[in-house]
Formats: sequence, C-alpha cells, structure tokens
Amino acid sequence: MTGLFDRLKDDDSEGSEMVEERPVYEESEAETTQSESIESLPENENDSGLNETQDEVQQSTSSSNDIGISSLMDKRAKLEEAIDYVGMMISNLKEKRTGLEKEIEEESVDIKNLKEKLMKVNDYIDEETQGIQTLTNKRSAVEREADEVGGLITSLRDKLSGIDRVVNDEGTRIKSFKESRTKTSNL
Repeated sequence: MTGLFDRLKDDDSEGSEMVEERPVYEESEAETTQSESIESLPENENDSGLNETQDEVQQSTSSSNDIGISSLMDKRAKLEEAIDYVGMMISNLKEKRTGLEKEIEEESVDIKNLKEKLMKVNDYIDEETQGIQTLTNKRSAVEREADEVGGLITSLRDKLSGIDRVVNDEGTRIKSFKESRTKTSNL
C-alpha cells in the first residue's frame, strides 16, 4: 500500500494531478479481519446485546478498513510529526536569529565606541594642528622681531662707526693741533 505523500511525490515527478488514495483489500483479507474480530469477542449466545455489540464492532472494523481510517490515522500521525519537526526548525531559526541580532548589536556598540574614539583622536589632531599653527605664527612673529632687532643693531653699529670716525678724526685733529702748537711754541 502506498501513502498519500508517496503518491504525491511520484505524481509530482510525472506531472499528473493529485489522486485520492483508496486502500484496496482483497476479499480474503476483509473476511479474515472480520472473522478475527468475531473470534476475539467472547461468545455468549444467551446474550442478545452482546451479539449486537459484536455485529457493531464487526461492521465498524470492516467499514473502517474499507474507507481507510487506519491509513488516514497513520497519515495524520506523520503530519503531526512533520509539524513538530517544522516547529522545531522554526524554534531553531528563532534562536539563530536572536543570536545574530545579539551579535549585530554587540558589533554596533563596538563600532560606535570605535567611532567615538576616532572622533576624539580627530579632535586631538585638530587641536594639535591649531597648536602647531599658533606656534608657527609665534615663531614668525619672533623672527620678524629678531629681524627688526638685527636691523636696529646694524643701524646702531653704523651710527657707532660714524661716531668712531668722527672721534678718530677729531682725535687726529686735536693731535695735529697740539703738535702744531708745540712746534710753534718751540720756535
């Protein structure tokens, strides 16, 4: 006997339509099942209610076999197993998704922390750049002052050299005047 899923699997591969499964019993199997169920019940010919119960059991057994209740129950059990398996897969997927969400959140926090650190480093670099620019400006101002002082020194040296020449010239004149006076006085 083939199951519903087996037929669907076979039918899908052939491209045919879904077919309802109907169990096929041979007469001897149905009769054997009926006779077994009759034999299993205690025989009491005096009790007519028991005979009616036997007939009902016999009819329900034969009718359930004829319409495929047992195979339907098997299919239901398989479907329940499949649903349980799918439920377990969904649960596993939820756990994996939750784990991934947690990992992503941790990475997000790490990246935010790293970004904050990089922003602080960037701020430090900006401050240092401004500090270096300030130092450069101060150095330039000091160099200008040093150039001015150098110019003043040169100017003062030139003035001193001029004064020194004048003093030397005057000293030479005074000396020659003294010499000329001593020569005139000696005469």
